[in-house]
Amino acid sequence: MEIFVKSETGRLREVVLGLPDSNGPVPKLRDTFDAKSYESVLKGVYPKQEDITREMNAFEAVLLKYGVKVHRPQLVKNCNQIFSRDVGFVIDDKIIVSNVIPDRQEEIDAYEPIYRQIHYKQIYNLPEAVHVEGGDVVLYNGVVFVGQYAFEDYPDVKTARTNRLALDYLRMIFPSKTIIPLNLRKSDTDPYEGILHLDCTFMPVGRDKAIIYKGGFLNPRDADHLVDMFGRDNVFELTREEMYWMNSNIFSISEDVVVVEEHFTRLAEHLRGVWGMTVETVPYREISKMGGLLRCSTLPLRRD
Repeated sequence: MEIFVKSETGRLREVVLGLPDSNGPVPKLRDTFDAKSYESVLKGVYPKQEDITREMNAFEAVLLKYGVKVHRPQLVKNCNQIFSRDVGFVIDDKIIVSNVIPDRQEEIDAYEPIYRQIHYKQIYNLPEAVHVEGGDVVLYNGVVFVGQYAFEDYPDVKTARTNRLALDYLRMIFPSKTIIPLNLRKSDTDPYEGILHLDCTFMPVGRDKAIIYKGGFLNPRDADHLVDMFGRDNVFELTREEMYWMNSNIFSISEDVVVVEEHFTRLAEHLRGVWGMTVETVPYREISKMGGLLRCSTLPLRRD
């Protein structure tokens, strides 16, 4: 299998889409991995299996509409396999297999049939001390933005998924890339205060534009630097409420076509009316209650 990804918006050809078929029981509050799931369990609104399946089928239909080849992991019964972005990510012609938290190791194993189709020299398994998940890795014009939490209490924060060692590792593998770390606000229990992954607060779209929630960064200068990089007229700033519903976690099929959740009306109107993009909408609100959205559900393998 040929793999190659250098941006978030190049024309998508092949992707791994997560699997909704056997999500398992509602987790106990103590067993949730993110603030949105914590809230959903606490409030008794954790999504039902049939709703998860319906929403993911709608997303797959859009991908197939645009001729994208869709791969799926092997089924693991009673396992949440929706968020394939956590499991791995492709930069250029290399795939990085994430060090996910131990409770999710069976998700990694379900991707073995896909990895067998990729040349072994292109697959990088991380050293045990290096932690990085695909949601924290965002690509743009030779730059790799990496969301991280570089503080002493990192081991105690469930939503801290990418550590400082990941920066050194990525710099070693991709010496020609500019690696930019961005420290994220974290909360294990309040989805209005914490950012699980970088793609929940920042995402390039189109050729030279971006969606940003400035309050998601611990250092305000990081958000200002992103705005300066793209240009203020090329940035769509999210409100706190829009961040809560993960409006930045959209998914680009190409520079001109983007998939958004059907409730993201302000964003969709801007993408269409101001930036002239084709916007495909799908229902994904139930899945969002588990801490991820459209980008989280995908592992792109090949883009133009």
